[in-house]
Amino acid sequence: MTYRLNDKAYYNNRELSWLRFNYRVIEEAADVNNPLLEKLKFLAITSSNLDEFFMVRVAGLKDQVKMNYHEPDTKTQMTPQEQLEGISRLNRQNSTIQYEYYHRLMRELEEYDIYLKRPDELPEDLQNEVESIFDTEIFPSLTPLGIDAYRPFPKLMNKKINIFVNLSNKLGEQTAIVQVPTVIRRYFELTDGRNTYFVLAEDIIEKHISKLFGGYEIERTFPFRITRNADLTIHEEGAADLLIEIERFLKERTKGAAVRLEIDISKNDSTKGSFLRSELGLSEQDVYKFDAPLDLTFLFGLTSDLKDRFPHLAYPPFTPQEPALLSGKNIYDRALEKDIFFHHPFESFHPIVDFMREAAEDPNVLAIKQTLYRVSSDSPIIEALKNAAENGKQVTVLVELKARFDEENNVQWAKELEDAGCHVIYGMNYLKTHSKITLVVKRVGDKLVRYVHLGTGNYNDSTAKLYTDMGIITTDEDIGNDAINFFNYLSGYSLKPDYRALHVAPFEIRDLFAEYIDKEIEFHKENGKGYIFAKMNSLTDKKIINKLLQASQEGIKVDLVIRGICCLKPGIEGVSDNIRVISIVGRFLEHSRIYYFNHNGEEKMFLSSADMMTRNMIKRVEILFPIKDPLITEEIRSISRLYLQDNLKARIQKEDGSYEYVENEFEPISAQVELMRRAERHGREQLVQKENQLLMKVRNRFRRRN
Repeated sequence: MTYRLNDKAYYNNRELSWLRFNYRVIEEAADVNNPLLEKLKFLAITSSNLDEFFMVRVAGLKDQVKMNYHEPDTKTQMTPQEQLEGISRLNRQNSTIQYEYYHRLMRELEEYDIYLKRPDELPEDLQNEVESIFDTEIFPSLTPLGIDAYRPFPKLMNKKINIFVNLSNKLGEQTAIVQVPTVIRRYFELTDGRNTYFVLAEDIIEKHISKLFGGYEIERTFPFRITRNADLTIHEEGAADLLIEIERFLKERTKGAAVRLEIDISKNDSTKGSFLRSELGLSEQDVYKFDAPLDLTFLFGLTSDLKDRFPHLAYPPFTPQEPALLSGKNIYDRALEKDIFFHHPFESFHPIVDFMREAAEDPNVLAIKQTLYRVSSDSPIIEALKNAAENGKQVTVLVELKARFDEENNVQWAKELEDAGCHVIYGMNYLKTHSKITLVVKRVGDKLVRYVHLGTGNYNDSTAKLYTDMGIITTDEDIGNDAINFFNYLSGYSLKPDYRALHVAPFEIRDLFAEYIDKEIEFHKENGKGYIFAKMNSLTDKKIINKLLQASQEGIKVDLVIRGICCLKPGIEGVSDNIRVISIVGRFLEHSRIYYFNHNGEEKMFLSSADMMTRNMIKRVEILFPIKDPLITEEIRSISRLYLQDNLKARIQKEDGSYEYVENEFEPISAQVELMRRAERHGREQLVQKENQLLMKVRNRFRRRN
């Protein structure tokens, strides 16, 4: 059969697909199923997402243009300049809608006597209080920066708010910039006894800025913000110590070229920003003007401050439950009996922490080996590893120093672990180690048992409450042997091992996917029943996309649940009409990666740290691991079917690459809400079971006494 694969109309551009994902996040601010404070929080998430997108993806495209690189991308045949133009158009549409929702939601907040105001909009006594705040808390840390022949344009910090000032006296006009210091709060809270008011720091500074420029008239002020290129190169080759090189890189990153200029025009709607644009080397395409505050990430703090006072305006609290397959048993004892499945945040991350803490304390544990990519700021995992080393155990930790925007954090953890006596390695040349694996070697009776935890998400107890991830703990011998070989490969010098059960990138995971899709096609030709399910964060790899298109053209049904970027266009007649692409954006960040192939009923189920992205499968050390227990396979299949039934939070991609909310025959259902309900039902059942067991013990004691 001749497949239809190479027309650019079959693909979505990666960057524009990401912006469509960010629009889906914006849409959550208008979803009637979300409480008011959560809607505002989604606007903050959108802004945070967009900052990183500009610092990395847009910055990379701008670098290509500067270097006169005009080669089109391999899927949609767009040059770097065409992609930048497309990004500018689509992001302006997104930003307009984002700020429309912002204004609407702030008006809704006023119904609860909560106001975001400028100083001169406050009651008079509160205006005096704001002036006192300026004089005592803000003014001492301000530094006005004049700009003239003796004082060149300053190197302004990435993502920080600044205030541009035009001023004059009898000698003429001058220009200055006042940076909003990072040491002060972004907003201040005041009350008149009935109403709660929030005032932004930049508005307070603007109001009283004349105190910084005695003898001058203030002609005009406006806040602005710069986003800089953070996608600089880490020089791994020839580095004597990667940790030292990372520290150098972190200093350099603060000096990256400007890639975006944002201007608040709410007080001066005629502001052009031409002087700033010229000084920063930006084009009009790089300038975004908003009739509202810049950097809506301040809403993270604002909504957090209000949740305790207005709990009905936030999501109802949810407590992660004990994993169903643990059943109240000790995690090591249970793992000897059968594999244990974890589904966070519906099931608690605490058993993973306990797994590490017990290993650190147990005299029968000889060695612990673990990969760390992103961990929390006060990580119990780190503490357990340090404790284990201090207890004399062999502890090996791979800390990935190149985890973007976590480099500084990971440098600090690496130093602490080394000081505690752990053997710390930093990864591999030109590859990021993104795999999530822990090996605990423990003496049980007269033999050594290898306990292995494998997961789709980081060893981060904070994000485990917010991200959906899956994992297993197993004592399977093949996986245990593979884990030993994997860590020896990372820490020493050897050729890549031949793994028995695990599949390890670079290359091997992509090769396996291609092979399994080909096998699914063969099975389907013989018996029908072809089916592929995959859930991931992003799909970009052209080789895998082409294989999925081939499967569709052979009549195989393909269901893809992809949160973010999807470079495959589904629903094109004769090309991808057997492929369905669903995106779910909800209370929790969808982060688990599931890969399933029907194989004529033989059912091959895998979980992985890797997406079907070229960077994951070629430029990272990732692990794809099989689910061998049929009960766990069926549990994951049940969860997968639930995602496909979602008609409250799920959007389906249309043939043109846009998305619309799913409409299906099911009763209104949110997969995440249903998974929370299932977990809570199991938790109640567990509680009843424990109470009955306790009651039975009491009765038995009573009988023995009598």
